[in-house]
Amino acid sequence: MSHLARIGYGEAQIRKRLALEDLTDIRWRATPIYRAEQLAVRDPLASAIDLFLLQGAIPLAELDRLFDKVDQEVLVRAGLLLLDEKGIARARASIYPVGDRLVFSDHAWPSLPHPGYAEVPPDQVMSVGTDSRWLARATVRRPVAAALDLCTGSGVHALLAASHSRRVLAVDINPRAAQCTRFNRVASGALNIEVRVGDLYEPVGGGCFDLITANPPFVPSPRDFLKYRDGGRSGEEVQRRIIAGLPEHLAPGGLAQMVTEFGERGDEPLSDRLREWLGGAAMDIHILRLREHSAADYALGHADGSDTYEAFLNSVHDWADNLRTQGYTRIVSVLLAFQWSDAALGPPWTRSEKPQSLHTIAGAEVAAAFAAERMVRHANFRELLARGRVRRAGPIALLETRVLGRDLRANAQAELLGKALPILQTLDSVEREVLVLIEKPLAVSELLALTQGLNLDQAAVLGATGSLIRRGLILLNPAEDMASSSAA
Repeated sequence: MSHLARIGYGEAQIRKRLALEDLTDIRWRATPIYRAEQLAVRDPLASAIDLFLLQGAIPLAELDRLFDKVDQEVLVRAGLLLLDEKGIARARASIYPVGDRLVFSDHAWPSLPHPGYAEVPPDQVMSVGTDSRWLARATVRRPVAAALDLCTGSGVHALLAASHSRRVLAVDINPRAAQCTRFNRVASGALNIEVRVGDLYEPVGGGCFDLITANPPFVPSPRDFLKYRDGGRSGEEVQRRIIAGLPEHLAPGGLAQMVTEFGERGDEPLSDRLREWLGGAAMDIHILRLREHSAADYALGHADGSDTYEAFLNSVHDWADNLRTQGYTRIVSVLLAFQWSDAALGPPWTRSEKPQSLHTIAGAEVAAAFAAERMVRHANFRELLARGRVRRAGPIALLETRVLGRDLRANAQAELLGKALPILQTLDSVEREVLVLIEKPLAVSELLALTQGLNLDQAAVLGATGSLIRRGLILLNPAEDMASSSAA
């Protein structure tokens, strides 16, 4: 592991070498192009990427430049490397860079030949894919006493939690996944991780946790074959039970975060389903909608049977028919965050946003969203706002559109630049004026004086200022009194 790190086998260098904006942009069908173009110069990094990420085969001469004979023997004994009589080396597992860590798991593209078995087994361990990276980047990283990672798979989220948790419990129903997590625990030296085999909360008992993470099986599959992927014909069989168990297992002040997909029916709010599964528990919910597919595109993307055209068409039919039976018109990828609500701040809230990307660490911004919601809902917020100072949270792009016709209408949208979660916010006319006026930090009393000349109602200005604070476009300072009261 340390040797791979020394030759540059990490997220940043691999992304740069493969000419990708982000590792989530990797396309397995483009493997021949990567080899012919980006990896044409066969230095040790190219050989490592080919062997451990692209599921390739390299000649022993390249392997010798990558590892000495002792390390090769260790990898062979560990079952990670296969050397054949033709002088070719193949990896029996992939090594995925995640931040500053390297994580072992099964190969990412099951359609390729896998050394040791003829076809993909149902107990395949999930690779570190796009959804795993999204959850890793959005998880709030703060010191906690106890963390729980459900559907742990390779253990990637347990490994990341181990750096800021005194104790981590990793659970998976798949014994092979638990074995993979144990291997990664030893390889990374994260000895504060305990691994248990079982069905979600069943091996947990009555314990409560300050952080709960989950990347469950969620695909609405007509086959329900792969344990790490398929969530039943609705896709909801596992995620529903995870959310239903949060009230019993999420500690006060704790945070639960999950990456998953949902089928949506017409205009049905996703929040209604989540609230139903919580069973009335008073929890605040933050939803990040990261990607959407039409039901037709989703069926095409998941259909198999590529051996013959007829088999592929039959698979497309099966997938599309199942989605139609469920009533799904689209499938949305989401990051969910749950936290116990504070009864003193009013009823539980749900906030849904659509960021334009998630390529960098965003946990601090998720935490800030919860803090901002609590701030503006505080009973003393208007009082503290009236005697506070406000400033823009950073450089802001203001986009304006005008609809021409009998009635000329103008719309404004704002985006806070340089953020991990770039979200385009729609502004009303008062919010736009307030945002434009705050060219430098202002006392709110000064802001109110400026808006008087624009004939704006004082209550409307304060309401717009609170809305901009809630959405992170401007910051209120100082807010120490309210922050300490909310924490208490």
